[in-house]
Amino acid sequence: MFNNIGTIELPDYEFQTLRNIVNKRVGIWLTDTSKKILEFKLQKRLQDLGLNSFREYVIFLKYNRRKKEEIDQLINIVTTNETYFFRENFQLRAFSEEILPEILESKKKYPYSSINIWSAGCSSGEEPYTIAMLILETCRFRPECNNGNLLINIFANDINYEMLSKARNGIYGSSSFRATPLRFLEKYFIKLPDRRYRIKDEVKSLVSFSRLNLLDLEKIRLLPSFDIVFCRNVMIYFDSDSRKKLIENLYDRLLPGGYLLLGHSESLINISTRFNLVNLKNDIVYQKPKK
Repeated sequence: MFNNIGTIELPDYEFQTLRNIVNKRVGIWLTDTSKKILEFKLQKRLQDLGLNSFREYVIFLKYNRRKKEEIDQLINIVTTNETYFFRENFQLRAFSEEILPEILESKKKYPYSSINIWSAGCSSGEEPYTIAMLILETCRFRPECNNGNLLINIFANDINYEMLSKARNGIYGSSSFRATPLRFLEKYFIKLPDRRYRIKDEVKSLVSFSRLNLLDLEKIRLLPSFDIVFCRNVMIYFDSDSRKKLIENLYDRLLPGGYLLLGHSESLINISTRFNLVNLKNDIVYQKPKK
């Protein structure tokens, strides 16, 4: 059925079915207010598939031999979230001025050690590349970073393979730089003829990207243990049970004394009591208790 502007309408029953498919796969809960947005975003998919209704689309997702690939497309559509470099700068200051120096100091005791940082839900890569730039700045004057005995690894994961492809390419337009200090833009990016910017290899080399469902504990346990986990503006899309599973998974991968950094509108109230709340000079963060 078409509405008065020529788009295919998304009936309530089909919306609920799509919502349940997404929730079961990745834990994201589409609220009732997102129905019109989903209807708009899926118009091209229906057109590309030659479908005339969302009922046909639901049948496709359930029974077509290409249903797995199409569910991935659906996940891509509902997880395309806008982000940018140096988002939530007060928290990044806490990371670079307080958390990172503390961890660097602790690693001095252990030759050939590593710092592992996880950007969980990295979208198109602006967050992990921001972390990498801040590390390069912080480590410039610290001998423990420059003597070859300390490895720094940033693991970045997302469920959306289109966003991961963009992240690996490392090419960004002006909207990604709304909060980027000019000196970082000039130092760590190369301007392209089309007025976009490509991130330099010295930043890229610190980050590895992979596709991962944050609720898939079996695969998450294949990851190393982390000193710091960034999981910012991810929980807001999950339902209550999925949030609890997510935080348990993150807790499982954090080293004792490791830090968890959430988005400014997120907290662990009614989700978990396993973390300590730490008041830093620049921000309030969560820390896994030390042994």
